[in-house]
Amino acid sequence: MKRREFVTLSALTTASSFLPNLASGKNKKATAIPHEPVTLEEVAAISIQERKQRIKKAQQLLQQEGIAALVLDSGTTLNYFTGIRWWPSERTMVAVIPAQGNVCYICPAFEEGRFKELIKIGSEVFIWQEDENPFQIIIQSIKNAGFEKGKIAIEEQVRFFVADGIQKASKDFQIISGDKITIPCRQIKSDNEIALMQKASDITVEAIKIGMRSLKEGMTPNDISSIIAKAHQKLGASHDFALCIFGEASAFPHGTTKPQQLKKADNVLMDCGCNYKGYSSDITRTIVFGTTPTKRQEQVWNLELQAQSAGFAAAKIGATCESVDTAARKVITDTGFGPNYKLPGLPHRTGHGIGMNGHEYPYMVRNNKTIIEPGMCFSIEPTIAIIGEFGVRLEDCVFMKNDGPHWFSEQSISINEPFKGFKIL
Repeated sequence: MKRREFVTLSALTTASSFLPNLASGKNKKATAIPHEPVTLEEVAAISIQERKQRIKKAQQLLQQEGIAALVLDSGTTLNYFTGIRWWPSERTMVAVIPAQGNVCYICPAFEEGRFKELIKIGSEVFIWQEDENPFQIIIQSIKNAGFEKGKIAIEEQVRFFVADGIQKASKDFQIISGDKITIPCRQIKSDNEIALMQKASDITVEAIKIGMRSLKEGMTPNDISSIIAKAHQKLGASHDFALCIFGEASAFPHGTTKPQQLKKADNVLMDCGCNYKGYSSDITRTIVFGTTPTKRQEQVWNLELQAQSAGFAAAKIGATCESVDTAARKVITDTGFGPNYKLPGLPHRTGHGIGMNGHEYPYMVRNNKTIIEPGMCFSIEPTIAIIGEFGVRLEDCVFMKNDGPHWFSEQSISINEPFKGFKIL
């Protein structure tokens, strides 16, 4: 028989002030329920065929834009298209996706053998010796694909010395941003990518629950972060981050450098994520430790949930990304917080894209006119920060389908039920 674990937080009433214009939420006590470990099934990694389809899409965009080639430096986008992970040293190693033909690679000669072991797509490798100019070889590889002049798109993670070197190597080509190629590819996720992100999200939900069950007075943020990190790894993911913040420090979205020890009545903010087969999760929960929440804590928490729900409702196919931020922010500012990014209130954008990186396109922020499309994935996390008191953030990510947004992780039910069926009081 498996041992059942219970969440038990003692009750203690504390006094608090009240916020004007905030609707009072009802605080229901509930008995903690048993929680069985969840079995998380494996999800297939990205296939070579899918990477080939990504390259095909990039080449179609290159042709539409009249661009000769896309250059990829070491980083996430190189991995996205080719499946190759490479350390970004001072020795240039890039992939070149021409508008037509096969992807090729430019690599230091002494690394050729090891590099070829990593190649999944394409086979042509142009090597350069230590006393040679790799940028001239990059230009020659593009000419070999049939382009004598034109534009070369540089992905945003390409380092300046690489882009500068390519530009200096030839007057026949103009260096331009590769955003028109890489962003439309990466920000629209396939069903397989969404499945991988769902698995990552499921793992983080379980890891946060384990962290919450472990809370004890006197713990430090690092104590809890370590517990969540081990849970991520035990559940089959690579740990990415576990930001744990207590009390007044929870008003700082990314915490504080000052030492903290957990005490009763603290707001506890847990912002956590992992990586599963190359794809990320990002979930935040805020609870009150060791006591019944004060009315002020509960009111602000309920307002945060309302703001998150408004952002979700605004996330419609054909709407702009900024509309998600506008809707969530309005709920908060209508109560007297803010306005804009002023504190107390919401000091940052409402959300960010998520995929292979924890933060990527598209961003849910004012003035972002990008149209929401099926396949986009992003967070909805309108923090409420009250300096000198506490902060509340509820963060869940969504994936867009033709019928609208779908949660990777379901919203919190109440301040005492951070996950459906998982109650702390």
